[in-house]
This record gives sequence, C-alpha cells and structure tokens, in this order.
Amino acid sequence: MANGPTFSVVGTDVKIRGDVEASADLHVDGSINGDIVCASLVQGEGSLIEGSIRAETARLSGTVKGTINAQELIILKSARIEGDVHYKALTIEHGATVDGRFAPDAGKQPVKAVQAQAPGNPAAKSPPLDLAAPRPPIAN
Repeated sequence: MANGPTFSVVGTDVKIRGDVEASADLHVDGSINGDIVCASLVQGEGSLIEGSIRAETARLSGTVKGTINAQELIILKSARIEGDVHYKALTIEHGATVDGRFAPDAGKQPVKAVQAQAPGNPAAKSPPLDLAAPRPPIAN
C-alpha cells in the first residue's frame, strides 16, 4: 500500500447524500448533498454541492449552496454560489455569481463565539454586529 498523495473523483453519474471527508484531494463532477471536508477540492462545471465546504484550497466552477471555508479559494466564471464565503486568499473570475457575504477570515473563530466564552463580558449580551452587508448594483 502506497503512502503517497491520493485523489478521489465523484463522477458525473454519482449522487451522494451524506457528508464526505477526504484526507487529500477531491474532484467533484457529480452531486453531493452534504458537507465536504478535504485538503483540496476541485469542482466541475456541471456539479452541484448542497452543504458546507471546508478545504485548504478550493477551485469552484459549479453550483454550491452552502457556506465555504477555504484558505485559498478560486471561483471560476461558471460558478454559482449561494452562501457565505470565508477565505484567506481569493480569486474570482469575471462572470461568477455569489449570493452571500465575503469574509477574509478562513480558519478564525467567529467573534460571537469568542465573546460568549469570556466570562462577565458585557459584549456577550449585546446583539452581534453585521459588518458585511450586500451592496446595491452599480448603475452604468
């Protein structure tokens, strides 16, 4: 048995219902209804992921309905994303669609959770602030 890097493929004819974990690279051309955790994710154009994604690197070109957490994220022009995007490095091709909020904080603990852990912290009782609001489209 080899200990080298592995690469798993979910083909166009495959539909998975449930969470997927891969210790290395994952290429998705089919559909997954569940959360994905992997080292590196490559998503094909015709694929559908309904669930959260957590990966070191992700290259997305299909449809994603869920939250994305990636250290390095590339969103290609054919991608359609419905959900919040958390990243450290981000590249978006012209033409990609994202309906959600962007936060350059992949891997950080949410502020709300940090406040709740601090005993006697009056901010923990205050409603959380929403600093990332969608902007209206720019008229040409």
